[in-house]
Parts: sequence; structure tokens; C-alpha cells
Amino acid sequence: MALNNFFKVNLPYGMMKNENSEWTCFNREYKPLSNNDSLTDVYPKDFIYTKYKGLTENVLRKLADTEDSLRIENGKIVKVFFYSDATNPSNFSNKTLYKSYFEKLEILSKLTSK
Repeated sequence: MALNNFFKVNLPYGMMKNENSEWTCFNREYKPLSNNDSLTDVYPKDFIYTKYKGLTENVLRKLADTEDSLRIENGKIVKVFFYSDATNPSNFSNKTLYKSYFEKLEILSKLTSK
């Protein structure tokens, strides 16, 4: 089933790192932002990756929903989830969840590419 709302299709669910230490965001289906076709396979080339100044482990931890929302390989954070089903702002009428989410987007919006 394809995603059916603007939030889940167009806003980041999380971000992941490639082998070149570049990062990209993905939507709730783990696809590039704005892709809502759950039947289409996605390949690494479908994502646009960028290196960001200041994207430190500390910043990545601030972006994570919880400590369990971090995926770590070889001692390095490689994937971060910004929310879970229990904290997804679009699932609830809870302004605190939106505030928390948009604070994360504010952190991301201040990063610049290398």
C-alpha cells in the first residue's frame, strides 16, 4: 500500500549514510522523499547524498527519536530515525510531537554542505 499523506511522503522519517560518509533523508517507506509508490523498488542511485559540515555524532543523537532509533555499524552511526509509530506527529493530535519533530528539522536546516 502506498503512503497516503503529505507528512509521510514528503517529510523525512530518518536519514542514512552511504560508504562515502554522505547522508540522505528517506520517507516513511524508506524511499526518497516524495516517492509514495510502495511497489517500486528503490536502489542506492535513487537517493541524493550530501556531506554536511557539523553533522556530528552528537547532532545525530539529538535527531534520533530515542537511543534505539540509531543504527550503529562498526562503532559509527549509519542511520537515524526521527520518530516512531508511537511518536509520529501525523498519527496524533498532539502539538508536542510536531514541536519535537520540527525542532529536528530546524537542526537539519542549519547544516551546510561541504
